[in-house]
Amino acid sequence: MIDAPPESRLGRRRHPSSAPAAQRRFAHPSERVFASLLDLYGIEWVYEPIEFPLRWGSDGTPRSGFRPDFWLPELRCFVELTTADQRLGTRKNAKVRRLRELYPEVDLAVVYQRDFNALAGRHGIAVPNNDAA
Repeated sequence: MIDAPPESRLGRRRHPSSAPAAQRRFAHPSERVFASLLDLYGIEWVYEPIEFPLRWGSDGTPRSGFRPDFWLPELRCFVELTTADQRLGTRKNAKVRRLRELYPEVDLAVVYQRDFNALAGRHGIAVPNNDAA
């Protein structure tokens, strides 16, 4: 007789990062829309799987970091949505630049507001409030 894996014996569900967009909690509505589009096209994604340290204290502990919105395993790249008003994106853009300086091997695609709006519009999707992503 084959034993069930420990997680099923404990009644646990699949890891939440493997759930479709409709079953996930996102920090911003635009992330849900983007995840739904990835689901539509059958592109595997993981939501905010890793944080990259960007600055360290004198004791060596991370003091600031950057967590890209999505990891696309099949494409081996991260995606960051920057759908906030451009004037609010300065801090995020600085973090993206720092990430690229420290981790040049990391493939990161940044999707800006106008590109996100165009993508959503091509699919007839109403764009959510863009105040905070």
